[in-house]
Amino acid sequence: MVPQREVSAWRPRVPGVVEVFHAHFTEYAYPMHVHDAWTLLIVDAGAVRYDLDRHEHGTPHDSVSLLPPHVPHNGSPVTPYGFRKRVLYLDLSRLDETYIGPAVDTPDLVDPVLRRRVGQLHTALAHPGDELEAESRLTLIGERLRGHLRPGARAGKGSGKGAGKGTGTRTRTRTGDDLSHRSYQAADRPLAHRLRELLDERLVQGVNLEEAARLLHAHPAHLVRAFSGAFGIAPHQYLMARRVDLARRLLLDGRVPGEVAAETGFYDQSHLTRHFKRLVGVAPGRYRVSAGMARRGRRGRS
Repeated sequence: MVPQREVSAWRPRVPGVVEVFHAHFTEYAYPMHVHDAWTLLIVDAGAVRYDLDRHEHGTPHDSVSLLPPHVPHNGSPVTPYGFRKRVLYLDLSRLDETYIGPAVDTPDLVDPVLRRRVGQLHTALAHPGDELEAESRLTLIGERLRGHLRPGARAGKGSGKGAGKGTGTRTRTRTGDDLSHRSYQAADRPLAHRLRELLDERLVQGVNLEEAARLLHAHPAHLVRAFSGAFGIAPHQYLMARRVDLARRLLLDGRVPGEVAAETGFYDQSHLTRHFKRLVGVAPGRYRVSAGMARRGRRGRS
């Protein structure tokens, strides 16, 4: 079977929607990465398995998967035929951080009504001039998602894998800032958060480990262990994932990969291409072309 990597991406004129991303992959597997936006995912063909907060999940029939921002996840096809998916990336104006913890517990929502509504939203987003319809549908989807995630909504069903076993080895907060395990010292938690803040501040210019250790008054190895223990991803993986997210936004605006590489902290275009292809599945140039084709196709239907 010839590997398939087909993508289409664009940014609609709908408040709160950061990106629309459609893809068909067969053999491609996403490595661990993070987004700064919510990932609202439906699978139209095949199935995806993924790890979120160190627990395995999948995409059962008629489900909608909601992956929270800042929480590392990966993804791979379940069968040799791969999967076809449609994704919306939503900013925190649509769903705030108080829902991150519940989404980590139950990211896959088996709800045929919600699944149908998300599909209808994608149809509306593909047609210029239907922004009011899209925004209306997104508002109702947000309301239904909050209904699934609010405290007590899933009472009696447990709070995720490992819940109710009484092991005392796993804890979560409901804010999303501390989705951690007790595999590291509790005193390391503030240090891990300070390093994340530093990486966010230095997203483009970057910071080396020695400088970070000096600024945060910690040993370099201690920094890496604290961050990896708190967030389930190494500092360099976090930084590259955030840079690729930024590159995606600029490419959707029509910027060329060479310029984007310089403006997002990559050494050169080949450096951007290597990390972009690893995290998105296609090279930045191909991603940019697909975005342009999507825009022209929607104008042709208007």
